Amino acid sequence: MSIGNVFKYFPILEKARNRLAGTLSGGEQQMLAIGRGLMSRPRLLMLDEPSLGLAPMIVVEVFDIIQKIHNEGVSILLVEQNVRHSLKLADQAYVLESGKIILAGEGKELLGNEQIKKAYLAA
Repeated sequence: MSIGNVFKYFPILEKARNRLAGTLSGGEQQMLAIGRGLMSRPRLLMLDEPSLGLAPMIVVEVFDIIQKIHNEGVSILLVEQNVRHSLKLADQAYVLESGKIILAGEGKELLGNEQIKKAYLAA
């Protein structure tokens, strides 16, 4: 993927292209990390907590972009504590507890699971 394509996903990075990465906001740094990963044209993109520390509006934007990347044929391995957004996005999901898989299934199926609702979605 070219830098031009990365800028299509993250137009804010194009505006900040002459700034040092350390001067970017948390959301911009997360976008930069994803963009750097995309530059290698991966078939699989592994993301660890891409929403950590981000404002809610930026979280929505980041997950929308992750969905677009997936829709273009890149497989995504996502480790994320934001259960609601993760399960909406996931084709296949695994819930780990103390390092063991306690639930597995399609993301939307697990989103409706009563155990998930009570434990992770405060429902």
